[in-house]
Amino acid sequence: MQVSEIMTAEVAVVRPGTSVKEAAEVMASGGFAALPVVDDRRTVVGIVAEADVLRGRLPQDPRLHLRREDPDGTGAPVPPQLVGEIMTVPVQTVLCTADVADVARLFVDDRLRSVPVVDGDRLVGIVSRRDALRALVRSDDDIARDVHRRLEAYTGSGDPWQVTVTDGAVTLTGPAQPPPGPAGVVDVVPDEDAPVDAATARTLARTVPGVVAVRVQAAQT
Repeated sequence: MQVSEIMTAEVAVVRPGTSVKEAAEVMASGGFAALPVVDDRRTVVGIVAEADVLRGRLPQDPRLHLRREDPDGTGAPVPPQLVGEIMTVPVQTVLCTADVADVARLFVDDRLRSVPVVDGDRLVGIVSRRDALRALVRSDDDIARDVHRRLEAYTGSGDPWQVTVTDGAVTLTGPAQPPPGPAGVVDVVPDEDAPVDAATARTLARTVPGVVAVRVQAAQT
């Protein structure tokens, strides 16, 4: 499954010259945890997160603290006013053709909440943890239909594989084969006349959003 299949294509962005307050307004109104920062060519030059905006912008309420934050009365320094002054660089990006499984590892290992998606160096979307989770909660019926479509699209006609899906786990039952060994389930090696062999069928099924595992078995004679 490629990132382009689950990413959000309509991305709210800001520029280095955007005011921090305006960026905060975009985040608050849209519910965004972070915003890509782009230049005039829509090249990603940074990313600004909620933490970047909050840092140093909420002075202590003197009524709630015994120790004054500004004992000499000179006032706290004015925080940076432009996104370009607080954005994070360099930026972790992923290609639109990247494998969602690799991006999920970024989310887990690097604790990222979202990653800008690029085609070359141009921003084309953003992918978040929520996008990845949304793929996991697709209905089994939708997954089964998509697996069938991909098998049929590969051959341009109908296909003998039967598809069942349970909680995202796909079982492909192929054309009848000689009786399997004691385990009862084997990787199918269909007859030469079968439109799609077992390895190809498994590969095609794994490209469908929402699939968590693929099992191949032979139809019993």
